[in-house]
Amino acid sequence: MKVYCILSDERAYQSKSPAIFTAVLKRLGIKGSYVPFMVKPENLGQAMQSLRILNIAGANVTVPYKETCIPHLDVLSEGANIIGAINTIVRNGDILKGYNTNAIGIMDALSDAGFDPEGKSALVFGTGGVAKAAVFILNWLRTSTVYVAGRNEEKTAEIVSRFQGEAISFSALEDHPLEAEIVVNATSVSSVDESPQMAALVEKLDLSGCRLVLDLNYGRRQNFWEEMARAREIRFMDGLSSLAFQARRTFALWTGIQVPPEEFLNALEES
Repeated sequence: MKVYCILSDERAYQSKSPAIFTAVLKRLGIKGSYVPFMVKPENLGQAMQSLRILNIAGANVTVPYKETCIPHLDVLSEGANIIGAINTIVRNGDILKGYNTNAIGIMDALSDAGFDPEGKSALVFGTGGVAKAAVFILNWLRTSTVYVAGRNEEKTAEIVSRFQGEAISFSALEDHPLEAEIVVNATSVSSVDESPQMAALVEKLDLSGCRLVLDLNYGRRQNFWEEMARAREIRFMDGLSSLAFQARRTFALWTGIQVPPEEFLNALEES
C-alpha cells in the first residue's frame, strides 16, 4: 500500500488530482491512495520533512508552494532546476527529488489540441511557478516572441532574464493592441470575484490575430478568460487537458508505469 499526496493551502481540497490519481491507481490494480494536505506557509518545511517520516511515496506540489518548497528538497531534476519551480516530488528513501511536469504537460496538451507554437507569438500572464513553466516550454517550442505580463515588475523581469522573452506592463496592454497568437493565463485568477481588476483588464485586451486562449486554471463557474475568447471568436482551452498530461508524466515518475493519456482524461471526465 503506497500513499501519494498533494501539498497546497486551502486549494488542496479543490484540486482534481486526488480523484484522477485514485481512479487510475484503481484501474491498474495498484494498492494505493492519494490524499490532499492543506499546509500553512509557516509549516511548509515540517510538511516536507513529514514526507520522509510518513513514508509518502510521492507528492504533488501546487500553488503557492511550487517555488518555496525547493530549499526543502535534496535534489532537482535538470528541467526543474532550469525552470526554478517544481510540481512533483519523488521520495527514494530519505531523498526527496523535485521534478517539473507542468511544462511538458502544457506541451502535450497543445500538441493534442493540434496547436503548434513554433514561429508564433505568445502572451503569458503571471510570474509564479506555473508562469515559469509556461514561458520555458513556449521558448523550447520555438515561439517567435514570448511576452510576459505580471503585476510585479521585478518578478516579470526575472522571468524574462531567466528564459527569453519581453516584459510588458498591464498599462501597455490596456493602451495598445498586441499581436499574440496564443494567450496563456498562468496566474491563479480566472473569475471576477477572484480579481475584478484582472477581469476588467482582460475584457479590454486588443488581441490582433489571437488563435488560442489557454487558461491553466479549471473549475470556475464564470471564467472571464473564456468569456473574452468566446466574444472574440477565439478558441479556448482550460487547464484540464494539461493537468491530465502532466499527471501522466508524474505517475510514470512515481511508478515507472507509462499509462496512456486517455486513462487520465477519462478519469477527469468521470470526476
